[in-house]
Amino acid sequence: MIRAEGARISHIANGQIRTDPAAPMAERLAALQAGLAAVIAEHRPARAAAEEIFVNKNPQSTLKLAQARGSVLAACGAAGLAVNEHAARLVKKAVTGTGGAEKAQVAAMVKVLLPGVQIAGSDAADALAVAIADAHLGTKP
Repeated sequence: MIRAEGARISHIANGQIRTDPAAPMAERLAALQAGLAAVIAEHRPARAAAEEIFVNKNPQSTLKLAQARGSVLAACGAAGLAVNEHAARLVKKAVTGTGGAEKAQVAAMVKVLLPGVQIAGSDAADALAVAIADAHLGTKP
């Protein structure tokens, strides 16, 4: 989570919501939605941003990602948050300058843009990249 004030951004929080991989999918999705709802209630963001869905080489992975994304969008919708959606290539370009950047390059640039911040893992770095890109790109027309 970041705060954008003009051209300046500042870190508020970051983390990862973990679910039990052995739990049934419905329970995992409910835990994800409840965890995000708690984060939203605690920090009261003005808006949310999400990466658009992309098709993975593995259809099962794409389906699971889509289900998780649905839980995230539902939590945002239930809180009345507008969600700006951005393509992965656009997020990468906004953060690194190139749409073809590797995951490690994106994470490294997030650390440069948010100096001194302890990032809770690769998923948190990805989420911060989306937030940073959204701060620069804003709502799509």
